[in-house]
Amino acid sequence: MKNILFLGIIFFFITSCSETYTPKPPAYFRISFPEKIYQFSDSTIPYSFEYPQYATIVNDTDKNAEPYWINISFPQFNGKIHISYKKVDNNVFKFIDDAHTMAYKHSVKADAIGESVFENANNKVFGTMYSIEGNAASSIQFYLTDSVKHFVRGALYFNNIPNKDSIAPVVDFIEEDVIRLIDSFHWND
Repeated sequence: MKNILFLGIIFFFITSCSETYTPKPPAYFRISFPEKIYQFSDSTIPYSFEYPQYATIVNDTDKNAEPYWINISFPQFNGKIHISYKKVDNNVFKFIDDAHTMAYKHSVKADAIGESVFENANNKVFGTMYSIEGNAASSIQFYLTDSVKHFVRGALYFNNIPNKDSIAPVVDFIEEDVIRLIDSFHWND
């Protein structure tokens, strides 16, 4: 009887494991994106722009922050656009060069860096947006200037380890907001 029971158990294990197991590749959480509804920023600073309702604007509280530096926070995506402002005093080329250098510091980790030039002569807004692809710390950077009095630089950062596969949909989503910010940007003077 013990031999029959033993053979039955072995037969059960041999026949029950006929399906081959295939491990699943790692996956990422599904991201739900909010509707894009825009509003104008506060006009008490030297510049204004449209930003999405799912974002908040707060003054930069860093100890090195200067007047009119702000952060556009995207809490549901754990990201921020850091915006700094400088008055131009015959030094616009230095600011442009600094912005270019800051964007290209990410070339160590970037797969590619694309540049898009923006020009709005009616509002006297000229600038460049850098799209930084790959596992770089910042995915989007830009600068805007009127070349005479004002200069603004912006950089998008996420508060997590860069992984181009996981943040790509969010970067693409926020890139539309950055383009809207640039297109609607104007100086308040």
